Amino acid sequence: MSNVKYVTEQDFQQEVINAETPVLVDFTADWCQPCKMISPIVEQLAGEWGGKVKVVKLDADQNPNIMMQYGVMGIPTLMLFKGGEIKERITGFTPKDRLAAKVTPHV
Repeated sequence: MSNVKYVTEQDFQQEVINAETPVLVDFTADWCQPCKMISPIVEQLAGEWGGKVKVVKLDADQNPNIMMQYGVMGIPTLMLFKGGEIKERITGFTPKDRLAAKVTPHV
Protein backbone atom coordinates (compact mmCIF):
# COMPACT_ATOMS: atom_id res chain seq x y z
CA MET A 1 0.00 0.00 0.00
CA SER A 2 2.57 2.54 1.08
CA ASN A 3 6.20 2.92 0.10
CA VAL A 4 6.75 5.35 2.98
CA LYS A 5 8.15 3.61 6.05
CA TYR A 6 7.00 4.28 9.61
CA VAL A 7 9.64 5.20 12.21
CA THR A 8 9.30 4.92 15.98
CA GLU A 9 10.94 6.34 19.07
CA GLN A 10 13.31 3.35 18.96
CA ASP A 11 14.73 4.04 15.48
CA PHE A 12 14.12 7.81 15.11
CA GLN A 13 17.76 8.67 15.93
CA GLN A 14 19.13 6.25 13.36
CA GLU A 15 16.54 6.76 10.60
CA VAL A 16 16.09 10.54 10.87
CA ILE A 17 18.75 12.32 12.92
CA ASN A 18 21.72 10.28 11.64
CA ALA A 19 20.48 10.02 8.03
CA GLU A 20 22.87 11.10 5.30
CA THR A 21 20.12 12.59 3.14
CA PRO A 22 17.45 15.10 4.16
CA VAL A 23 14.47 13.37 5.84
CA LEU A 24 10.87 14.56 5.66
CA VAL A 25 8.94 13.26 8.69
CA ASP A 26 5.15 13.15 8.46
CA PHE A 27 3.71 13.22 12.01
CA THR A 28 0.34 11.53 11.56
CA ALA A 29 -2.44 9.44 13.12
CA ASP A 30 -5.04 7.04 11.76
CA TRP A 31 -7.97 9.10 13.10
CA CYS A 32 -6.74 12.41 11.67
CA GLN A 33 -8.73 13.48 8.59
CA PRO A 34 -6.26 16.18 7.37
CA CYS A 35 -3.50 13.54 7.75
CA LYS A 36 -5.42 11.27 5.39
CA MET A 37 -5.77 14.16 2.95
CA ILE A 38 -2.05 14.94 2.89
CA SER A 39 -0.89 11.32 2.83
CA PRO A 40 -1.23 10.83 -0.98
CA ILE A 41 0.78 14.04 -1.51
CA VAL A 42 3.53 12.79 0.81
CA GLU A 43 3.52 9.45 -1.06
CA GLN A 44 3.80 11.20 -4.45
CA LEU A 45 6.68 13.38 -3.30
CA ALA A 46 8.48 10.35 -1.84
CA GLY A 47 8.34 8.75 -5.28
CA GLU A 48 9.44 11.90 -7.08
CA TRP A 49 12.33 12.56 -4.71
CA GLY A 50 13.52 8.93 -4.72
CA GLY A 51 17.00 8.88 -3.19
CA LYS A 52 17.33 12.64 -2.71
CA VAL A 53 14.94 12.97 0.24
CA LYS A 54 13.99 10.15 2.58
CA VAL A 55 10.31 10.31 3.53
CA VAL A 56 9.02 8.62 6.69
CA LYS A 57 5.90 8.72 8.86
CA LEU A 58 5.64 8.78 12.63
CA ASP A 59 2.44 7.70 14.40
CA ALA A 60 1.61 10.51 16.85
CA ASP A 61 -0.30 8.26 19.24
CA GLN A 62 2.39 5.60 19.50
CA ASN A 63 5.38 7.95 19.87
CA PRO A 64 4.46 10.64 22.44
CA ASN A 65 8.07 11.30 23.49
CA ILE A 66 9.11 12.36 19.99
CA MET A 67 5.97 14.51 19.76
CA MET A 68 6.92 16.31 23.00
CA GLN A 69 10.62 16.53 22.12
CA TYR A 70 9.84 18.43 18.91
CA GLY A 71 6.87 20.39 20.26
CA VAL A 72 4.34 18.92 17.85
CA MET A 73 0.98 20.24 19.02
CA GLY A 74 -1.13 19.55 15.94
CA ILE A 75 -1.13 17.05 13.13
CA PRO A 76 -0.42 16.68 10.36
CA THR A 77 2.96 18.25 10.96
CA LEU A 78 5.75 17.73 8.48
CA MET A 79 9.36 18.41 9.47
CA LEU A 80 12.38 18.36 7.23
CA PHE A 81 15.54 17.26 9.01
CA LYS A 82 18.95 17.77 7.44
CA GLY A 83 22.14 16.94 9.30
CA GLY A 84 20.06 16.17 12.38
CA GLU A 85 18.53 19.66 12.49
CA ILE A 86 15.02 20.86 11.65
CA LYS A 87 15.17 22.94 8.46
CA GLU A 88 11.44 23.30 7.77
CA ARG A 89 8.25 22.77 9.77
CA ILE A 90 4.83 22.69 8.12
CA THR A 91 1.65 22.21 10.15
CA GLY A 92 -1.74 21.41 8.68
CA PHE A 93 -2.83 20.39 5.22
CA THR A 94 -0.54 21.90 2.59
CA PRO A 95 -0.93 21.66 -1.20
CA LYS A 96 1.73 19.64 -3.03
CA ASP A 97 3.34 22.62 -4.81
CA ARG A 98 3.74 24.57 -1.56
CA LEU A 99 5.13 21.56 0.27
CA ALA A 100 7.63 20.82 -2.52
CA ALA A 101 8.68 24.49 -2.62
CA LYS A 102 9.57 24.39 1.10
CA VAL A 103 11.61 21.19 0.83
CA THR A 104 13.37 21.59 -2.53
CA PRO A 105 15.88 24.31 -1.45
CA HIS A 106 17.36 21.87 1.09
CA VAL A 107 17.94 19.05 -1.39
